[in-house]
Amino acid sequence: MNKKLLLVDGMALLFRSFFATAVHRNFMLNDKGVPTNGVHGFLKHLLTAASAFEPSHVICCWDMGSKTYRNDLFKDYKANRSEPPLELIPQFDMAKEAAEELGILNIGLAGYEADDCIGTLTAMFSEEADITIVTGDKDLLQLLTVNVKVALLQKGIGNYKVYTEESFSEETGIEPKALIDIKALMGDTSDNYPGVKGIGEKTAYKLIKEYSTVDRLLENIGQLTKGQQTKITECLEDLKMSRILAEIKCDVPLSCSLDDADFTLMHDRAKEMLRLHQIRGIEPLLMKFEKREIG
Repeated sequence: MNKKLLLVDGMALLFRSFFATAVHRNFMLNDKGVPTNGVHGFLKHLLTAASAFEPSHVICCWDMGSKTYRNDLFKDYKANRSEPPLELIPQFDMAKEAAEELGILNIGLAGYEADDCIGTLTAMFSEEADITIVTGDKDLLQLLTVNVKVALLQKGIGNYKVYTEESFSEETGIEPKALIDIKALMGDTSDNYPGVKGIGEKTAYKLIKEYSTVDRLLENIGQLTKGQQTKITECLEDLKMSRILAEIKCDVPLSCSLDDADFTLMHDRAKEMLRLHQIRGIEPLLMKFEKREIG
C-alpha cells in the first residue's frame, strides 16, 4: 500500500487560523476590503501538512451550513455556539477556492458535518491507502484504525501530536471506538449535549475501561454503586441520545473515487490565486514543493 491520503478538517484549520489573529483585530484586508487572515493561516497549515506528510492524495472536508441531522435528533445540539464573526463569513468560500486552486479536492454535504465526511472517506479508502487526518478536533480520534492516523494540531504551524491506534490505546487504556461511549457518559459542553448528569470524564473512563461499551455497562448496571445506578437510570434517554450524537457517521452518501483526490500542486494556479486575493507570505511554501518535486 503506497498511496497516502491526507484528509484535512478544513473547518478546524480555518477557524484556528482566523481566531489566532482576530484577537488582535489583524484581519489583513485585500483591496476589496475582504478579510484574508483566516485563509492566509489556512493555506500555511494546509501546505505545511502536505509537506510534512507527503501525501499522494488530498481531500479537504467542510461543514455545509450550521444545521445537520443531529439538530433534527436533538434541537439543542450546538445551540450554545454563536454565529461566526462577520469578518470570517466571506473567508469560507475563499478558503475552498484557494484549496481548489492548489489542486485539492473539497468535499462537504448539506446535513452532515465535516467530521462525518472524514469518517466516511476513511471507511471508503482505508483499504486503498494509508490515511492521515489533520484536525484540531479530538473527536476524530474515534476513527483510528491500523491504516488511519490522526495528527492533532498543536500550538503553532507544523506541530502535530500524531496518534496511531496503538499509541492512543497505550495512552488512554481504551480502544478508539470507546471514545464514543466515553462522550455518551460525560456529554460534551462544546457540542451542547448532556450525557449523564453527575458523571465526569474520570468516572466515564473508569466505567468504560471496566465495561468497554455503554451497552455492556447497562447490562451490568447492578454492579455499579447506588449513586452511579441512580444517575444513569435517571438520565437513560440522555445517555442513549448522547451516544448517537457522539458517533461520527461513516456512511454519508458521498460519491468520489481516490483518483479524484490525486494531488499534484498546481504552482501557476496557486500563484495566481495568491495574487488575486493578495495573500502574501505563502510563496516560500510553494517553493518547497517545487524543490521537492525537482529533487
